[in-house]
Amino acid sequence: MVTIYHNPRCKKSRETLTILEEKNEDIEIIKYLDTPPNEKELLKLIELLGIKPLELIRKNETIWKENYKGKNLSDDQVIKAMVAHPKLMERPIVVKNNKAVIGRPPENVTSIL
Repeated sequence: MVTIYHNPRCKKSRETLTILEEKNEDIEIIKYLDTPPNEKELLKLIELLGIKPLELIRKNETIWKENYKGKNLSDDQVIKAMVAHPKLMERPIVVKNNKAVIGRPPENVTSIL
């Protein structure tokens, strides 16, 4: 089973989903803007990705620029920002067998299949 944290309006997310479908993967699609991860789930994703919370932030989003940019935020504060504003999360995130990647570029997903 592969899980994709997906935004259907995002081209990279759609391209990543297409790769998963072409590989005949059993896919669980989580539209994370409709069903955002809670703090615990987000911490697990960050751990699987092997990154710092700030590396999962889409820094060009207006929400980030207007509310958080330039502030010295703790990891916990960054996670709380993503929980409050899931649009800040980089996308798509694909998880399989306790491994995760960000599908940017979409071909990154093949590294965990």
